[in-house]
Amino acid sequence: MNAQIDRAFFETDPLTCAQSLIGCELVWGTTAGRIVETEAYAEHHDQASHTFLRRGAREFIKMKPAGTLYVYLNYGVHWLLNFLVKGGSANGFVLIRALEPTDGRALMRQRRATSEDRNLCSGPGKLTQALAINWSFHGRDFFQITDARLLHRRQQVSVEVDRRVGITKSAELDWRFLLASSNFVSIPKRKTRLRAN
Repeated sequence: MNAQIDRAFFETDPLTCAQSLIGCELVWGTTAGRIVETEAYAEHHDQASHTFLRRGAREFIKMKPAGTLYVYLNYGVHWLLNFLVKGGSANGFVLIRALEPTDGRALMRQRRATSEDRNLCSGPGKLTQALAINWSFHGRDFFQITDARLLHRRQQVSVEVDRRVGITKSAELDWRFLLASSNFVSIPKRKTRLRAN
């Protein structure tokens, strides 16, 4: 089994962390998935980040340790899972946008009411529904959740870089990272720039 990720993994900057998470495995109870898509959000100079207008988000960063879960309701419909990243050259959050299911598919299908594996976790709201992640996990230290863990990637991966999805401010930033050629991402890349990791 590949090694577990510890808190030091999140003691960096959001861009580095978001890219490094691609190919890692998120285990949540009896379900699990390989991370195939992430987005980075910076505390400063990023108008798409919650910290730009929300004092509570800025206080969250100050008060919580790296690796804390930041979970919020998007458009009143979908819970979104973010990890707090702090302690490096910049602070912020990493949004987990898509997973490739690796374990617990039957339970995921039940929760998502679909039989298509491609549709289980191919979006940030889909994956939280498939893993049963909701507001109750907001502010929780990921490393204190007994049945959750992150595992380092098993092998080198190629990462595609693209612009973030569904935002209008700071939209020019190429801060979305995707596992190259994955069929499980939410939206395919719009332009290709490969990075070996």
